[in-house]
Amino acid sequence: MKIWWATNVFWLIFFTGASIVIRVRNVDGAGIAQTPELKMLAFIILGGFFIVVLIGQLLFLYFVRKRKAV
Repeated sequence: MKIWWATNVFWLIFFTGASIVIRVRNVDGAGIAQTPELKMLAFIILGGFFIVVLIGQLLFLYFVRKRKAV
């Protein structure tokens, strides 16, 4: 379970950092000026990735707890 908590802390730091970077940047890596619409699209993509990671973490937790009960 300690590994599960450590990965959750990693993902929390990653998503927090990515959200801050998206919010404060004026120009992305390709040199394109960031409009509010492009920032919202970046947040939607980050949110989709967050949901995939969340489902994976919950499945992992489910199987670990199921294994401990047996």
